[in-house]
Formats: sequence, C-alpha cells, structure tokens
Amino acid sequence: MNPTRLVEHARALTRHRLVRRAAAIFFVVAVALAGALLGITLGAQVRTEVGPADIGLRLTPSLTGETVLDVRPLGTLGFDTHNAPLRLDMTVDGVHPEKAQEILENPRWADRLPERIEEDLQEGLWRLLAEAAVLAVLGAGIAGLVVFRSLRRATWAALTGLVAVALTAGLSAATFNPKAISEPRYTGLLTGVPSLVGEAEAIVTRFSEYRGQLAKLVTNVSRLYQAGRSLPVFEPDPDTIRVLHVSDIHLNVAAWNVIKSLTEQFQIDLIIDTGDISDHGTKAENRLLDEIGRLGVPYVFVRGNHDSKTTERAVARHKNAIVLDGTAATVKGLRIYGIGDPRFTPDKSAKPIPDEKLAEIGREHASRVVPPEWPRSSSTSAPDRIPADVVAVHDHTMGRPFAGRVHLILSGHVHDRRTEMLPGGTRLMIQGSTGGAGLRGLEHEEPTPIMASVLYFDKKDKRLQAWDDITLGGLGQQSVQIQRHLETDPGRTIEPGPPADSSPASSAGPTATPSTLAG
Repeated sequence: MNPTRLVEHARALTRHRLVRRAAAIFFVVAVALAGALLGITLGAQVRTEVGPADIGLRLTPSLTGETVLDVRPLGTLGFDTHNAPLRLDMTVDGVHPEKAQEILENPRWADRLPERIEEDLQEGLWRLLAEAAVLAVLGAGIAGLVVFRSLRRATWAALTGLVAVALTAGLSAATFNPKAISEPRYTGLLTGVPSLVGEAEAIVTRFSEYRGQLAKLVTNVSRLYQAGRSLPVFEPDPDTIRVLHVSDIHLNVAAWNVIKSLTEQFQIDLIIDTGDISDHGTKAENRLLDEIGRLGVPYVFVRGNHDSKTTERAVARHKNAIVLDGTAATVKGLRIYGIGDPRFTPDKSAKPIPDEKLAEIGREHASRVVPPEWPRSSSTSAPDRIPADVVAVHDHTMGRPFAGRVHLILSGHVHDRRTEMLPGGTRLMIQGSTGGAGLRGLEHEEPTPIMASVLYFDKKDKRLQAWDDITLGGLGQQSVQIQRHLETDPGRTIEPGPPADSSPASSAGPTATPSTLAG
C-alpha cells in the first residue's frame, strides 16, 4: 500500500475519533447542564427571616440575570442586579408583629435595622447558594445516570454541574450592580399574567392580607409621627375640630383601610369626601360604599363627575352620611356648603360641560354664600345668604368663584394635591387621589400615590390652623410621607376681591417641616 495513503487514512481515523470524543463530551455537558438546571428549578429555595419579615428566596433559570421582588397580586419590582443565567426571586411570606412592634418601640433596634437586614439577607443567600450547588450536582448526576447508564459518565456529569454552579456564582459576583436597587422596574396589575397573580382564591387571600398590612403601616407610621420631636410647633388642642379630607377613591377597596386607620389614629371628628367615590356610577358598585357606615364619624359627601345620582343616593342611605348638593350643613360645629358636580362622565351620550360653564355655576352658588362673621347689614349680603366656613366641590374650577366669600375651599378631581391662596384671603386645597386613582393609577410608569389630609380647625372661630398631608406609595409600594403645614395667618379677614380665574392651582402653600418615613 502506498505510504502516503496510509498516512492519510491514519489522519482521517484520528479526526474521526476526535469528533466522536468531542461529541461525547458535548453530550455529557448538555445532559449535566439540563439536570443541574432542573434540580435548581425544582428545589433551590429557602425561607429566611429578614428583620421583622419572612422572605422566600428562590433561584430559577433566566437568559438575563435579575432580582425580582414579588408583591402579588399588585405587581413586581425588578432589578438588574447581575448578568448570569439565574434569576433571584424574593417574596414576602409573612411579618412578625411582635418584631415590628419592637422596632417601633426600641430606637436602638431601629438604628441597627439596615445592618441587620443586610446580615439576614447575606445569610439567606449563602444558604440558597449552597442548596443550589447540592441540587445542581445531584440533578446533573442523576440525569447522567439515567441517560448514559454509566456510573463513570454520571460522575463526570455531576462534576460538570458543580463547575457550572461555580462559574455562574463567579459571574454573578463579578457583574453585581449595587446601584440597581435605585432603578427598579415596576410591573403593575394590568400587565400581570396568570403565573404572576396565581389562582383567584389566592388573589383574594393575598389582597386581603395586603389591605391589613397597609392599615397597620399607616397606624404604625402615625404613632411614630405623633411621637416625633422634629415637628413644627403646633399641638392641636383637645377641642380642635379634626377633619379628614379625602377625594377620588375611584372604587379602590384598599383606600377604606387607609381612611379607617387615619380616622382612628388622628381622632378624626368628621370626613369630607370631594367626590369620585365611584368609577362608573353603577348600582353594582354601591355595595363597596358600605364601608362608610363602619367609619363611626360623620361623612360629608359631594358628587364627582364619576358619581351618578344612584351613587349619591347610595351614600345618603348611610346614617352617618351627609350629602350636599347646593345645600349647607353644620357638622361638629363646622358649617359646610357643598355642590355636586353637574357632569357624569361615564354617560357618553351627554354633552360635555366646558370649564366656563362650571365657573358660571360656581358664581351662581357663590353669590349666596358668605363668611359667618359678615354682618347682616353688609351690602354684599343677600336675604337668603348662607354662612359657611368651608365650601366642598369636586372640580376646583367650580370652587374658585367662592374666593373672598369663604375661608376654605376643598376640591379634588385632578389626582394631584395642590394648595393656593386665592384673592380675598380664601385658601383653595385640591386633594390628590385617596384611592390612588383606582386602576387608572397603574397606567403610568409609577403608581399614583394614595393621598389624604388631616385639617385642624379652631373650635371657636372655625378657622384652619394647620394641616397634615399624608401620602402613601401607590399600589405595590410601601412608603409613607406625613408633612405638617401651618396656616400663616389663620385670623386673616375674608374680603371680596377680583374674580379668581379657573387656571390650575400652582403654589405649594406655606413652608412646612416634613416628616418622611419609609417602610
């Protein structure tokens, strides 16, 4: 045989063997990785105490590494913490009330909380990593044994799984981005999928838990706030009239827990709701209004543009409810004049009412309202005058004509809290959405905050002395801010001035000292 041919034959045989060996190695690696990933997916999860909470930690395969905090059914927060083919999922499985109370009552415990949380998380992550390594090795080894039916190849598969875990852990550590925590991605309820929100029964259970936790959060923060020493110098007299101003609940059932908690913690005397308690004004929505009767204090209501006359009647059926529509009532010593919104937005067959018409309606009502201190002989008074300390409307456009005729105007509608001093010494206060604008609050990049305000009135002259603006993070968030404002000139004289225009309020009100707490 030609020596040249023999050499070529030998080379071809060598190449063939290398190909076979490479294919065998590739097959072992593929089986090992599949077994390792399956083992991690099925069992890599631990539960660890982090501060006062029980946190579930879980590793799952992912093309792009990230950390996801699950607050189902309301949404998730995602963080680009690392670049590795594993995702870390964290869930809040429960809260220990006794530990939470200890944090509130023991300043030293609270000071160590950030350090303690970091230590607890690290301990949980180390346990999770160790568990993942064991499961990956077992999964890879079992997969190799099942596929190859060879103890030697199964051992190689197990070792491959261990190497894969080590490489993944190293890549995660090398690409870890601590700044990712300040750049979260929020995924709200509207973009959720069945795998996110779970079964219907679980949704109801978890949402009920969320409502309770939200109420506790407000309660605890309120207690902290009341005990704080850095607040402005204003201590409400025991005889002070305390009013809770809410607006634009938009059928958010969680809002009622917030309202009830604030009512109890701030010892509220009465609640003023400036409308849009409903979303579509249907009869089916009225059953959610039963919460009004459980609040235990007078509930003054003016109709919003999302509230139908059916909604108004449903509110009025509650014994503690006072519905105002071109009428006045004295509640807990405070004289309130209210006007229901003439529009009903859900009715698409109705012709829209322009702002000019709203302002005209406001002027008609304003011509009848005067401050209680004006003498009857005043040339600006009419025989049928109606004295009022506060005017409640839904849209500030209809309230502005009351400038110089009342001390305070309360409104809502725009889902954005603002306050402005109108001509004549009248303060206009526009409330944000106490319901986080309902489901509409999830249509934006950031959920709409839940807002309410506690107003403090002097019991003798019925003048506003101060107010607390309370802001909670929207759905899926747990932050609380309470900001105290002092009325700069509570005894100012109210006088008719030039008509106020209908442009949106822009000023932020007097300078205040904030008390900001996050939970």
